[in-house]
Amino acid sequence: MSLRRKTSTKPVHVAVVTDTHTPGLSTLRMEGCWKKDNSLPQASQVAIPQDASHLVFDCDGITEWDSGLLAFLNNLLDIAHKRNIDVNLDGLPEGPRRLLRLAQAVPIKETDISHDGGGWVHHIGQKAINIINVTLAINRFIGELTIALLKFCVGMAHTRWINVWDQISKAGYQALPLISMIGYLIGLILAFIGSIPLKMFGADIFVASLVGIGVLRLMSPVMVGTVMAGRTGASFAAELGSMNVNDEIDAFQAMGVSPMDFLVLPRFLALCVMVPLLCLYSDLLGVLGGMTVGLFYSNLTYLEFYKQMTSTTTINDLLVGVFTSFIFGILISICGCYQGIKCGRNSTAVGQAATTAVVSSMVCMTIASAIITVLTVILKI
Repeated sequence: MSLRRKTSTKPVHVAVVTDTHTPGLSTLRMEGCWKKDNSLPQASQVAIPQDASHLVFDCDGITEWDSGLLAFLNNLLDIAHKRNIDVNLDGLPEGPRRLLRLAQAVPIKETDISHDGGGWVHHIGQKAINIINVTLAINRFIGELTIALLKFCVGMAHTRWINVWDQISKAGYQALPLISMIGYLIGLILAFIGSIPLKMFGADIFVASLVGIGVLRLMSPVMVGTVMAGRTGASFAAELGSMNVNDEIDAFQAMGVSPMDFLVLPRFLALCVMVPLLCLYSDLLGVLGGMTVGLFYSNLTYLEFYKQMTSTTTINDLLVGVFTSFIFGILISICGCYQGIKCGRNSTAVGQAATTAVVSSMVCMTIASAIITVLTVILKI
């Protein structure tokens, strides 16, 4: 059986010949100029016998060819594969034969996640496995960091003090302008919001109590933690992620230097030290902001504001805020360094690591704030 498509000057001829001596063997004879400019036949139009199990090619009559021949043969191979027909490419010209074998050597990527009609089950299971793997990786990272910290305490860590001071400077005095502005405005805003209902009842004096308790116990640590997560935590992730992309972390390991000691630990120590100190600085500015409202809006004097705040605000409020900020420093450093160390090997992954570090820091700080608040209420601190 044959299939003909004619052009004005270069006809193309395709014929399928069945071998009567060998059952199931069919030969595909191809002639003419197989270029895409000609009117080439479709692979689906080739009438391969239903009982065919083997297919060979006879292409001695092909005069010229280009990608049109390759497209035809590729579609024909797909049809033969679906019908479980064994195809022998030896009869093809050398060029198409090599290209088709090269294409067949690359496996097709499976994108369908459904198995036995349970796609959503597989999807949920895969998500659960990913969560378990991430949890184990985080626990491993925290364990390695704990070991590095213990080694640092006994003088066995490969941590240089110059690196620690460098990170302290980046996370410390360089963050003072932003912390100053936010700390002062938070106290100002909190005092304004509180003074509006207090004025209705003639209780303007209690704005000092609101500022003292609110700023020292919660608002200042949360604001400082938020600023440090967006500023320093993202910076940690971006710096370590860029080093990971450039294979610098692998180079440290190849030289026998622990990245945990040399890169992570200095950043961890810097935030553990500086976040509580920045919180104390923010407390001072927050109280000044609240005092500004008390003096110029609630018509209080310095002495009235001071006496009211000290009579209702205890040292426990200050200590709870400092302890909360210390926990925030630990969480921000772990989230930032973990995302940087585990970053992918491309520029897009660096941005994703920085974003994930900020988001995960925010989530961890929110959970930690809730836990600390509940515990302080239960313990009456």
